[in-house]
Amino acid sequence: MPVDSLPNTILAHMLAINNVPPPPLRSLPRLRLSKTINYGQLNALCHIRGLKSDQHSSLRLEAHDAFIKQYPQIFLREKTVLPKVSHQVDKRKSALKLAEKKRQPVMPHNISAYLREARGGPSIDEEEITEEKFQEFLNILKKLPVYRTTQEHNMVWKILQSIPGLTSQLSNEDLKILSKKVISETWIKSSTVIGDDGLYVLLTGQARRRVKVFRSLIEENDSIITSLYRDSFLFDAELQDSTVAQLYVPSKKLIVKKWGIFGSLKGGPEMDESDRSVVTDSDCEILKIPAKEYEKLKLEKVKHENAQKLKLIRKCPFYETWPTLSIWELVSISKFKNFPPGHVLVESGTVISFVGYINSGYCNIYRNVVGLVDLPINKVKKIKKLVYMGKLKEKESFGEISILLQAPFTCTIITGREVEMAVIEDKDIQALDPVTKELMIQTAKPTFGHLTEEDVKSEYIKSVQAKEWKYFKVNFKGIIIDFKSS
Repeated sequence: MPVDSLPNTILAHMLAINNVPPPPLRSLPRLRLSKTINYGQLNALCHIRGLKSDQHSSLRLEAHDAFIKQYPQIFLREKTVLPKVSHQVDKRKSALKLAEKKRQPVMPHNISAYLREARGGPSIDEEEITEEKFQEFLNILKKLPVYRTTQEHNMVWKILQSIPGLTSQLSNEDLKILSKKVISETWIKSSTVIGDDGLYVLLTGQARRRVKVFRSLIEENDSIITSLYRDSFLFDAELQDSTVAQLYVPSKKLIVKKWGIFGSLKGGPEMDESDRSVVTDSDCEILKIPAKEYEKLKLEKVKHENAQKLKLIRKCPFYETWPTLSIWELVSISKFKNFPPGHVLVESGTVISFVGYINSGYCNIYRNVVGLVDLPINKVKKIKKLVYMGKLKEKESFGEISILLQAPFTCTIITGREVEMAVIEDKDIQALDPVTKELMIQTAKPTFGHLTEEDVKSEYIKSVQAKEWKYFKVNFKGIIIDFKSS
């Protein structure tokens, strides 16, 4: 049986016995065209005339050369797409500039802000605080401070920072602490709000400041007295038996509107009544910064500052063996001061006016020396020069012996960079008890008092020699030695 007829025989047998239908005819799968080949150029390349010639003729050589030249053209090259230049950076810059403009609060020294407040207008930029943000601010203030979240405390602090009347009286650190203690109070119409126990900020509504007036009590048909409520004015104790009364009445011109401020954190009888109290024209929501919390803040600051002074003085070499009680006497009369770089604290030959304890920074010590300067026509002149002798570093003190013994300083002290130090004035040092003063004389030593004239001259000679050898030139054309003195 031929091999080619075998499949046909098997299919005929299957159909005759089992009635099995033949399998369906299947077409060949289509070839996938490559994306990197130009098939039109390939077809043209394959039909170059003379390419299929069997004879070695010049026509076949020309066809071969043409094929080699055109062969690279069948491959497609992907176009390089450069990334687009993003304008996101420019948009960010413009957005930052716009946000910066919105963030800029009205400065306390801007007189227009105070004029608006005096006339009853707002004292901050209303565009910065939207209505939704302001309503959220009011809702936060209605909560007790202990129930507010950290995010809510930060929001209150941020809004308080935008009120010039607060930033002109409180530092940013104090305002951050007090913002966690502020509360909101609701006052009905015609209420008299006395700001003796804190600083008040009007949030909603309107009020009028109270002013002092004098009126006679024996006048007939006194229009002022009959038109006012008796509860809204006060009588001076010295004028009770007199015919003249001192009254506090709402002003018609001094109006307090939103963000207006009255009251005081310090209080005192010298405070003017128009700054101290108001009468509400409508129901008002008023923010209050309690004066008690401000006093606590000041006490905490003093306590923290005294602890720093105690630690500073105890670490100074002259006071390491001092008893704590004696150090506390110095702490109570000292205060921190900052001095800029290059500030002359004391000159040689003078008595210093304070005792200093360096907390940060350093001071340079100089001694005077007489030097000779060459002048024209073979002459010399004697001048005084300052010679650097050393430094006073952190946790070091100076000035005790000079004040107590009234001994002039033998050196000049100049700050090397910004210096913070605890300072005790000379009058406070002299007012100390005799035991403390004697203890200070025994333990303290004159500043750089160990230096002799020979030491100063030797240091001066070294500095001059160093300056003379400082300028040394060498070039490639030849060696040139150039000595210059500054």
